Amino acid sequence: MKYPIETEPPIELSADEAALLREMPELDGVGQSRRAFMISSAAGGVGLFAANLLAQEAALAQMPLAEGAATASIKAQNVVKVNFLINGMAKTLELDSRVVLLDALRERLALTGSKKGCDQGQCGACTVLVDGQRVLSCLTLTATLEGREVTTIEGLAQGDQLHPVQAAFIKHDGFQCGYCTPGQICSAVGLLGEARRGHVSHVTADVGKTTTRLTDDEIRERMSGNICRCGAYPGIVAAVQEAHSGRQSAQTWGFATETQLASVRREDGHETV
Repeated sequence: MKYPIETEPPIELSADEAALLREMPELDGVGQSRRAFMISSAAGGVGLFAANLLAQEAALAQMPLAEGAATASIKAQNVVKVNFLINGMAKTLELDSRVVLLDALRERLALTGSKKGCDQGQCGACTVLVDGQRVLSCLTLTATLEGREVTTIEGLAQGDQLHPVQAAFIKHDGFQCGYCTPGQICSAVGLLGEARRGHVSHVTADVGKTTTRLTDDEIRERMSGNICRCGAYPGIVAAVQEAHSGRQSAQTWGFATETQLASVRREDGHETV
């Protein structure tokens, strides 16, 4: 059945748009209001056709399956039971053996601080700590963590007391959008543990020395697996260096005071700026 155009549409349609509208199939159960919405959106040209396809897809998705229709099974395969510690709390999960730690944290334990960025181990946004060592949770199978301890960004603070790395990130403005920040902070905490254990890196000048003091170049190299698309690297390096060395450096920014806020809340005749 074709749609007739019974009334004048709210906007003027071109001949091609009117012809396209007449060719659209009827969507049973969708209703006149949806069709009216599509007509009012006709100025978008191709957008009109796309809107109809989306509406048709939504209508088809609500239809009951035909008897005997084949469906994909959603039952978990190769289910394993894993007992481990998450931020100091014992957890037991029964899940598919292929589930990675990142998905288990976000989908099963509601710990959404760890972010899914590239999902290929390239960006570092999903970094967490396993037994104190940093790992990429998007590449770590949950089934391998039996009896181990996982620490996420949610587990670093002690109540209202921030971890020194968290406090340093705030002080040095080591973030902008904040998406990569949980992974950056967890990676930095792992980095400090590596330094205390005397681990060397690619830029270590003398691997024979036992000093654990890190230069800014060392920090940059050791944090290179964590990408910040906002480019907040200077603040990140400064924050890690302060947490590492204990040397306090001047904070380069501050919260606006009430007096400063009041001075900019003025009417210009149209809006408050």
